Amino acid sequence: MKNRNFAVIGAACGYGAQKHGCQDAPEVLQSFGFLEYLNELGITYYWDNIIHLHEDQYRTPLSSVSIFSKQLALKVRDAKLRGDFPIVLGGDHSCAIGTWSGVKASMPKNDRLGLLWIDAHMDSHTYASTPSNAIHGMPLACLLGHGDDNLIHIGDDLPKLHPEDICLIGTRSYEEGEAKLLEQLGVRVFHMGEINHRGLDAVWAEALSIVQRKTVGFGISLDLDVLDPSEEPGVGSPEPGGMSKKMLEEMLGTLKINSKLLALEIVEYNPYLDMQFVTASAVCDLVAAIRA
Repeated sequence: MKNRNFAVIGAACGYGAQKHGCQDAPEVLQSFGFLEYLNELGITYYWDNIIHLHEDQYRTPLSSVSIFSKQLALKVRDAKLRGDFPIVLGGDHSCAIGTWSGVKASMPKNDRLGLLWIDAHMDSHTYASTPSNAIHGMPLACLLGHGDDNLIHIGDDLPKLHPEDICLIGTRSYEEGEAKLLEQLGVRVFHMGEINHRGLDAVWAEALSIVQRKTVGFGISLDLDVLDPSEEPGVGSPEPGGMSKKMLEEMLGTLKINSKLLALEIVEYNPYLDMQFVTASAVCDLVAAIRA
């Protein structure tokens, strides 16, 4: 992480969610200066851009997420090619399609990308299995090459990820269809029950080993609903029984000197459901946890 500028990219996307308030998260985080605390820690960061769709680009959720993902992928790719460390702040979790397609596009073709998917949900539906048709429940499946053609062909490579290079951490709410897909593919899932039983340190060590074993680097896709909503209320799909912010900060803090960490995204912050900007402050604290 040393000597890399943090390029903060706002993903103003709510097209994949049933509640659209998370679309305004990047504007709120920027306007109220929540990341300015990073300057006090000696972290060099800048707001690269906040990506919006123009009104004439919005048609259906599927077409909007597809167009948005292409724009975000290009912005992330360019940040990587400049040598910066992209931090994508969403927005609903469908933006992960663009984030990790962009990271993959910045890498040599045969290099493999690992991914830690830290989330209360699996986000591994396709249109064949989804009960809601909400695209923010599909991005991990898309990155694995499963789903609608408009979503899986973002960027150059298909698929973006190999199943053995991914870990889900903190899962506690999912449907049968997406669980079956991940099981068939052999993706390692660390449910909250396993974390509570084994301890976070043991799970984190195993997960890091998996995502680095066959890859040149890895990223983190962090959905704020992995945190317990009694502590962090500003999320659109809260699930009880999650991690504390302190647990997650300590986990991310172990990555301070890990040069194989390629990018970070934090998604699903809904400022309209937050109380006294508690969850907005958590976003900054979690970014700061991976500082050099």
